[in-house]
Amino acid sequence: MKKLFYLMTFCLTSWASVAQKTQHKEAFAHTFSIVARDPKTGDMAVGVQSHWFSVGTTVSWAEAGVGAIATQSFVNKSFGIRGLTLLKEGKNAQDVLDILLSDDQGKEVRQVGIVDAKGNVAVHTGKNCVDYAGHVKGTQFSVQSNMMLTDKVPAAMAKAFESSANLPLAERVLKAMEAAQAVGGDIRGKQSAALLVVNATDTGKPWDDNHKVDLRVDDHILPLVELARLLKVQRAYEHMNEGDLAVEKNDMKKAMEEYGAAMKMFPNNLEMQYWTAIALANSHEIKKAVTMLKKIYSKDMNWLEMTKRLPKVGLLTVSDAELKQLVLR
Repeated sequence: MKKLFYLMTFCLTSWASVAQKTQHKEAFAHTFSIVARDPKTGDMAVGVQSHWFSVGTTVSWAEAGVGAIATQSFVNKSFGIRGLTLLKEGKNAQDVLDILLSDDQGKEVRQVGIVDAKGNVAVHTGKNCVDYAGHVKGTQFSVQSNMMLTDKVPAAMAKAFESSANLPLAERVLKAMEAAQAVGGDIRGKQSAALLVVNATDTGKPWDDNHKVDLRVDDHILPLVELARLLKVQRAYEHMNEGDLAVEKNDMKKAMEEYGAAMKMFPNNLEMQYWTAIALANSHEIKKAVTMLKKIYSKDMNWLEMTKRLPKVGLLTVSDAELKQLVLR
């Protein structure tokens, strides 16, 4: 009994010490992540997965023209905000990391990765992070992980990221995270993931969106699978947006190429089909538009009501006779 008592006392004392150092209010975001800069575009990204709810609100931080930060393990959430502020002041990634750790009593249970707008990288894994814990610092990226099932995660992430240089930055980050999961990932399993990509430079206009990709999966049995699906949806809608721009410029060939690319990715998406049909109608390809619209109406009659409302606001510019054809079921 005495041995059991001493063991329990030791454990409680140890955890009390950790809690004191880490300010117990902070999240225990044990996880794997990547911070990276695309040397071709200058865009910066952070990606993360964890067996922790809504990990994207805790670990991942990035700002256009400034940098990207992942703060994890026994998280010091202020590292994200303070780190970006220090980067904005002109300090490089290593300077920022040194400052953040200099007065942190819990630095040995922290894990941090930073990439700045010039591609400088700094990374730290405290000696008391839960095994398996480690990192790989590469050219304009770093990968870091703790509480992993195996010790293979950082190397697998780095290899996947480096070998996918032909892909856009978001897809490369996703490849790295998928590689981490393929070699075991978090020993506890998986729950949430996030992917954030910001522009190389800030437009200086607060109303502009400086986030090229900003996706989160807060609670899912397969968070990376869901994150990949969401990224694909975003890419499809990017094609739709390009199609809309082409319509504005009266470049219907380009518009139909873009709309077609979107529908190829998601052939069952009624909205993509609908606006493609409306673009055809506005180009006076009424027969093609009618064929598409009838199929859409058969699945959801609300789109028929939508068609009736569009001429009033100038989104459907057809004659009365053509409109009658378009609203026939």
